[in-house]
Amino acid sequence: MNIDACFLLGYIVKTHGTKGQVVAFFDVDFPEDYEDLESVFLEQKGRLIPFFIDSMEPIKNSRFIIKFEDTSTMEQAEALRGTSLYLPLNELPELEDDQFYFHEVIGYQVVDANHGKLGTVKEFYDLPQQQLMAMDYLGQEMLIPVMGEILLRADHEAKELHISLPEGLLEVYTEPANPEDADDQDDDTEDK
Repeated sequence: MNIDACFLLGYIVKTHGTKGQVVAFFDVDFPEDYEDLESVFLEQKGRLIPFFIDSMEPIKNSRFIIKFEDTSTMEQAEALRGTSLYLPLNELPELEDDQFYFHEVIGYQVVDANHGKLGTVKEFYDLPQQQLMAMDYLGQEMLIPVMGEILLRADHEAKELHISLPEGLLEVYTEPANPEDADDQDDDTEDK
């Protein structure tokens, strides 16, 4: 399985018990959608290897206790700690028409309701405080909060992501941080 044909489901946090069980964190919006998995792909040495699930029990906070078929000792489980879990893209739940997955819009043209075409979507950052979209804007990275009132819709046919930037956000990236600094730079240029 190719990693480009998969999405990151989560990762193995730690071992559990002495019989080869692990605790996995599912980094998805609705972890309960994945409670009946029969297998997952684990990333090992840059390759995705299928692992078949013997049992899986939800605990709390998007965490599951998983027992893989060929993992029966604590040492085998310990070797999996920190490993990323993947599933094929076709196992993503269906979305409503106005929704999209982040990976779908990477490379899309960003079109703002007031400013028109701005740049292209580079990636998304999942920070503890909030999620941010990184856009290439005039050769620099511009970060945009991922919120329903900002990210409006994706036009998959035109490969465009329509947004409505908060007032003043674009100016943060186009104007000097301190207007006096810009004046000082102009004065320095005149003295030379």
